[in-house]
Amino acid sequence: MSDISYYSPEGLKKLKEELHQLEQVERPRVTQEIADARDKGDLSENAEYHAAKEEQSHLETKIAKLKNVVANARILDESQLDTSKILIHSNVKIKNTANGMEFSYRLVADSETDVRNGKLSVNSPIGKGLLGKQVGDVAEIQVPSGIMKFEIVEITR
Repeated sequence: MSDISYYSPEGLKKLKEELHQLEQVERPRVTQEIADARDKGDLSENAEYHAAKEEQSHLETKIAKLKNVVANARILDESQLDTSKILIHSNVKIKNTANGMEFSYRLVADSETDVRNGKLSVNSPIGKGLLGKQVGDVAEIQVPSGIMKFEIVEITR
């Protein structure tokens, strides 16, 4: 069963560029490494050959997974989204009710996640706990250290 994921136009472009890099640059490089190692003789004791074959296996797995993600990716038309509640691609400002600290995040698809730059996966515990909430709501979210409570301060696009 395939999982449809929603992306910004920039996020989908980045995925397609990564796939192109893997298929057009990395795959031919690894194929050449295998051919060079094969030319050195006895394959049973050729560490370079076995290392290149293993790299090829990992690369092909990564390409297959990325192709699946791209095939199931959809660009989200943010102009059609309800801005009164938290959805994917919402910018949210939340306040930890325990210590008063405020955080700002943009909820994104898994492959666009970059917590250091404020991009939080909608599939993370906090992301899941925020979905559907409105300004003023308090989200009680189960995290590994216990239950955290966040007040929704602001939602923007």
